[in-house]
Amino acid sequence: MNIEGEKFTFVNTFETPITVADSWVMPKNKLGDGNGEAKLYVSSRDKMEEFFGEVGFTATCFVLRQDLQAYMQAIQSEYFSPSQEYRGKEEMHALWSERMEKINALPSGIVVFTIREQSQIAGPRGYVNSSDKVYKLIREISLPLVSYISAMRLDYNGQPMFYLKLFADFEEIEKRKAFIENYGATKQESEEPFFGASEEQIEPKPQIRYGREGQEEYRRKLLEECPFCPITMINEESLLIASHIKPWAVSNSKERIDPNNGFILSPLYDKLFDRGYITFSNDKRVSISNWLSRQVKERIGIKENQLFQFLPMNDSRASYLEYHRCTVFKG
Repeated sequence: MNIEGEKFTFVNTFETPITVADSWVMPKNKLGDGNGEAKLYVSSRDKMEEFFGEVGFTATCFVLRQDLQAYMQAIQSEYFSPSQEYRGKEEMHALWSERMEKINALPSGIVVFTIREQSQIAGPRGYVNSSDKVYKLIREISLPLVSYISAMRLDYNGQPMFYLKLFADFEEIEKRKAFIENYGATKQESEEPFFGASEEQIEPKPQIRYGREGQEEYRRKLLEECPFCPITMINEESLLIASHIKPWAVSNSKERIDPNNGFILSPLYDKLFDRGYITFSNDKRVSISNWLSRQVKERIGIKENQLFQFLPMNDSRASYLEYHRCTVFKG
């Protein structure tokens, strides 16, 4: 595979994304106390060493400036309209601009840095750390719980190199925004106040609903247009999902209920599409992300560039798909 004009041989992708925990990010991004720790939890020590190297490894890694720019564009709505109580919540708009300036100042193309195993830490958990400024920048722009890192092992002239990429977790952002938007504070009518309580003492109980307003009608219109999954041909409605092309979390109120912003998919392919592991061209062909491990790619039952002739397509969907290919798909 060619990356920024350099030829690499693809080896594999780390089987699970690396979660961006609150303990790892910089103070203004944090949800809890403390100043954050530079060591990053990757996975179990055994799996980490199998992928990155032997005990005590030092691994040569790289990121792409354009990937970091794309991540910041993808997560901009979370910076501008936070779904979590970040310590620097009131500054997030300005922080997004400041951090974009730092990214734009990086060299174009491949930006190399190293990570080291924290082998001095006892136990089965695997950690890495780095004193490199690029590693620090990734910590600075990452938002806890709604960001994650994927790692790809490549061969470059006989030497291992690791391509790291930061992603926005649209699914997690959606859950948190849905919680905020649908959070009510009315007391159940069926509940009686405890004996002797005054009105001032009665605290209303929250009614927490995660349903999306207008989604039943959205789903109905999609099913009218295509009452089956165009990949599997499954037509049992209880097994079908109305999947958004431009994620619900970053769509406006009109886009969220626009049936052109969606496909009917069976659960596996809904999840792959939602997480950006597959996308579609305007001529109805599938692209499969290399950020899926080789084993998973072999098991999902579809092939790169496969044609799905029943995939509904029009100019509006093509426009939404352009967003999906540029921002959601893990290319």
